[in-house]
Amino acid sequence: MAMGIGEIWSQVGSIMASIMFVYAMYEQFFPQHLRRSFQKHTSKFTTLFYPYIQIKFHELSGEKLKHSETYKIIQTYLSSNSTKGAKKLKAEVIKDSQTPLVLSMDDNQEIVDEFNGIKVWWSANHTTSKSQSFSFYPASDEKRFLTLTFHKRNRDVITTSYIQHVLEEGKAITTKNRQLKLHTNNPSDDWWGSRISKWSHTIFEHPARFETLAMEPEKKEEIINDLVKFKRGKEYYAKIGKAWKRGYLLFGPPGTGKSTMISAIANFMNYDVYDLELTTIKNNNELKRLLIDTSSKSIIVIEDIDCSLDLTGQRKEKKEEDDDENAEKMDPIKKAEKEEQKKSKVTLSGLLNFIDGIWSACGSERIIIFTTNFVDKLDPALIRRGRMDKHIEMSYCGYEAFKVLARNYLDVESHDELFPVIEKLLGEVNMTPADVAENLMPKSITEDSESCLKNLIQSLENEKKKAEEAKKKVEDEAEKEKQELNKEKEKVKANEKSEEKEVKENGFTH
Repeated sequence: MAMGIGEIWSQVGSIMASIMFVYAMYEQFFPQHLRRSFQKHTSKFTTLFYPYIQIKFHELSGEKLKHSETYKIIQTYLSSNSTKGAKKLKAEVIKDSQTPLVLSMDDNQEIVDEFNGIKVWWSANHTTSKSQSFSFYPASDEKRFLTLTFHKRNRDVITTSYIQHVLEEGKAITTKNRQLKLHTNNPSDDWWGSRISKWSHTIFEHPARFETLAMEPEKKEEIINDLVKFKRGKEYYAKIGKAWKRGYLLFGPPGTGKSTMISAIANFMNYDVYDLELTTIKNNNELKRLLIDTSSKSIIVIEDIDCSLDLTGQRKEKKEEDDDENAEKMDPIKKAEKEEQKKSKVTLSGLLNFIDGIWSACGSERIIIFTTNFVDKLDPALIRRGRMDKHIEMSYCGYEAFKVLARNYLDVESHDELFPVIEKLLGEVNMTPADVAENLMPKSITEDSESCLKNLIQSLENEKKKAEEAKKKVEDEAEKEKQELNKEKEKVKANEKSEEKEVKENGFTH
């Protein structure tokens, strides 16, 4: 029996040697063009009996061999849906993701997927350059690709519906798993050389949500409905011929929660945030380039826009300009501030084009948010409807907003004695949500919810007392001015009577 096995292996070895000899002769003596012709006809002959079609998706594409977005999306889809069928998996740690450990099938592995009862096969492959030159970076010679194999009778379904399904599912999974980012623009001097990115970013981890936002429920619901309508509006915006974007103006006193509202919107929409600092931008052209470099599904924020640049659209009188120049000559600090402002040549016109001009259509699904403490200072052209589509007033804390804060900070839903007192005082005193929250936050381990509520009541009463004193002071000053005015009137009348008396006594007039 052993001899029989030995003979078999001997014959197999002889056959393999013969095949290798024939192949070597073929490579040595057949010209290149004949080999190509032979392979072409062999491929056609094989196709007659091989009923399957293959589609390759390469990792690198284009003239500069950039990473293909389609390859990444398909890889995400396969990693999430189909890796259970692979015997060998490859692990990779992805930064800025909620699921940092990503598993995918290893090279030369195959998995099966099914779509509407149709089976398809995916495999991960790579080719290595035959170059004999030595390199410290051998991986750069590798070309990776994914191969989709399916029966030719299902060609129409696979090339239309299935591939579209894979891309949509892959994008949805990517959006769901990604970690939100907070971007800020780099100074344009850093856009060249080794640091070519126009934006720097960090992980966006602000916990604000609409559930924890101190705002009247009706107003909050109105904003949420507007955001949902926008998110589902791709076809609608295409139909009306407008760029898929929306502008929000948040205005109100400091401490009313404008920045918190932005964070809540970002978490609700699952959008990245781009915090745009206008004072670091030299001109309108740089502003456009920054816009181009932002991603879709993002929020572009310009906070305190009334303080960012002189964008009020108003012109100074000549006398005011001369006074400013004279003041600058006297005060070197003012002169330095003026020079710093002159570095940025972003104009109102450039900002308007950024918001809703031709360049605003170079992306989709974007929200642009302006914040300001003084809405009256802004040029009407900047905040008109169509640019800032929705104006949201962030006002002082009302009773419903207080109840949200009490639930957030103290886990208290109601208090029979103290809540009615707070409701009455909030109707009489203007206090921002930030100040209310500060009073509700326990400052030591001995403070309980009731003591924090009493602290708030005390603060509200103090504010009420201050407001009454300020009001009385204003009334007293007004009364004092009225009395002085009456005295002046009486003095004028007395002078007039004295002049009349003098006329009668002397018999002449001046």
